Amino acid sequence: MGRVNCIQSSQMEFHALKTERTLVLLGIGHTNAHIVRQWAIHPIPNCRLVCISKFPMATYSGMLPGTLAKQFASNEMEIELAPLAQRAAAELILGDVVGLDVDRQTLKFANREPLHYDTLSIGVGSMPAGWDEFDSPALIPIKPMQTFVDRLEKRLELCGTSARCVVVGGGVAGVEIALCLRARLSSPSSRKSHSISIVTSGDEIAGGMCQRSQRRLLHLLNERSIEVVKGFRVTQVEESAIADAEGKWQAADVVIWATGAVPPPILTQFGLPTDERGFLTTTSTLLTTAGYPIFVVGDSGTIESDPAPKAGVTAVRQAPVLWHNLQATFDTSRSMKAFHPQADFLKIVNTGDGKALLEYHGWTFHARWCWRLKCWIDRSFVRKYQTSR
Repeated sequence: MGRVNCIQSSQMEFHALKTERTLVLLGIGHTNAHIVRQWAIHPIPNCRLVCISKFPMATYSGMLPGTLAKQFASNEMEIELAPLAQRAAAELILGDVVGLDVDRQTLKFANREPLHYDTLSIGVGSMPAGWDEFDSPALIPIKPMQTFVDRLEKRLELCGTSARCVVVGGGVAGVEIALCLRARLSSPSSRKSHSISIVTSGDEIAGGMCQRSQRRLLHLLNERSIEVVKGFRVTQVEESAIADAEGKWQAADVVIWATGAVPPPILTQFGLPTDERGFLTTTSTLLTTAGYPIFVVGDSGTIESDPAPKAGVTAVRQAPVLWHNLQATFDTSRSMKAFHPQADFLKIVNTGDGKALLEYHGWTFHARWCWRLKCWIDRSFVRKYQTSR
């Protein structure tokens, strides 16, 4: 009798192994991190979760400027992935994915065997446009964010006491980085004298914000002695200068690259449909338009029928919809939900001085309460995933 029970048990275990499904999260950013947290609370039955990341930690982008300005300790913006995965009983793979076989439903790695998935969620973010066209020790792209502050600090140390710092990119990210860099370099403990400027190929700064906000930011930049150079498209990056297509040169010992978002190179290796910029196209349910069981979230994807700006707030708001639709993928009795990006959303820019500029529905405020609100939003978000704190 005992032998029969043992055989039956073995058969059941074998059957379970054969029918177990695999959900793979490629990139643990703002959206996929939510899935890991939800999995710890209510895992999908008969399914294993595998998380893949290049780094042992994720970085919350909203706190990067504050970390640069020394308003936060570096670990405050970091989410350690090992304890997060452990809490969800998930497998964590640290490695480079180099390809995707949609027919065999496998991910290919540089230094390990391919991994099978039943459902895949791609959230590998974006990169600043154009940085990879240059090879200069002065060039510091803001991504990967996990290493940005360390790379910048090492370059500043090499430049001595009077580095000429140039932020390439006049969007909100570039402006925020310039203001917070000024705060970092103006701290009482710093005896160095660095210049800071912003160069942009456009004719405005902080595109996407209202004119009142743009004027206020220009005023703040001028107050902090941060020069803004418009109509300057960088075509050369040397060790101590940059140049544009017209042959204009500008001194630059540190070149911080904070331009608009472009797809990371790995997305071109997947063979999935893309928009005109190279981001993977999805339906409103966040599934690839190719019809495979592959979701694409955050900056990596573009909803074909309703494109949204590449912004962290979009990725955060996609998370509950993704979690619902992943469950619906494994339980066909449930219907999927559509994600509809908001036409307008709260924008808060850290100005590096204990204040922030807040814009919402055309209203603009620059005050300490705006900074306190931003801190509360950012810390509340990231602490949900910092399982050891």
